[in-house]
Amino acid sequence: MLESTRLRLPLVICVGIVFVVGLSASLALGQAAFPSAVPQPANSQATPPAPPPPSASPSGIRLGTADMVEITVYGVPELSQKVRVNDSGDIYLPLVDYVRVEGLTPEEAQVVIEKRLADGGFVKNPHVVVLVTDSATSNVSLLGEVARPGTYNVLGERRLLDIISAAGGFTERSGRAVSITHRSDPTHTDLVKLPADFSPSSPGNVVIQPGDTIVAQKGPVFYVVGDVGRASGFVSDSENLTILKAIALAGGPNKTASLNGTTILRRTPQGTEQIKIPLKQIMRAKAKDIPMQSEDILFVPSSTRKVVMARSAEAVTQMATALTLVAVRP
Repeated sequence: MLESTRLRLPLVICVGIVFVVGLSASLALGQAAFPSAVPQPANSQATPPAPPPPSASPSGIRLGTADMVEITVYGVPELSQKVRVNDSGDIYLPLVDYVRVEGLTPEEAQVVIEKRLADGGFVKNPHVVVLVTDSATSNVSLLGEVARPGTYNVLGERRLLDIISAAGGFTERSGRAVSITHRSDPTHTDLVKLPADFSPSSPGNVVIQPGDTIVAQKGPVFYVVGDVGRASGFVSDSENLTILKAIALAGGPNKTASLNGTTILRRTPQGTEQIKIPLKQIMRAKAKDIPMQSEDILFVPSSTRKVVMARSAEAVTQMATALTLVAVRP
């Protein structure tokens, strides 16, 4: 029995060796077929991937001097803070020191700060968000015929009607023409015309860029004075304003008006010019209607004879009333 045991022992050892060799070969084949399954040692010295090339910010905002930015480092609240861009175009961050951000978009500044944190070994795989809370370089100037002229911020995409609405809308003297001068090209001015209904989908409702100067133009003004129903000044953007339309806006001539004595006072480089207007013939369609110009004054005089007759008729009516009253009382 002892001899039988001695014979079986080498056999067991041989079988065990064969099993171990086979298992090692299987693991080697598995590692070769699925290299991603083999755990790799972490390389703490590896540099982070290079930041993407600068791209335009969707909102068109670029950081500048005196801008206030809020910087958030996820997972590291000690590094999150609000900071203002100094006169040199830099911001100061704990551990990182000064970072140049002037001229960068918020997205580009995020990449720069993340790289500085990673390169310095301060934060592993940092994720940074830069939010502009107050931008001195993103303001636009709004002047002219609006209720509240001044400086307005255009953080994010803002259109012309957004800025006009923030300023309280147009004044009564405004037209529908708006001039826009861009900071990048101060020698060129774009003239935009808005429709009467101020539709947001109008082509004139353009996107406003930071640094733009917007001037709401005064509309063409003309005046109708004299013996008319409503003597006043009127603002009109109509390019085909005529004498008849102006008279209609003023409530028409009174009965005592002298239509043939109507004149237009028009400003010219040589001075004020008086133009005789055959209003009576125009109203009877016997003469061509005449277009008016901005700052024209249409004067409709009174007829002395008609005024006297009207006053006489009024006096007679008063006398008749008095006599009637007197006759009724006894």
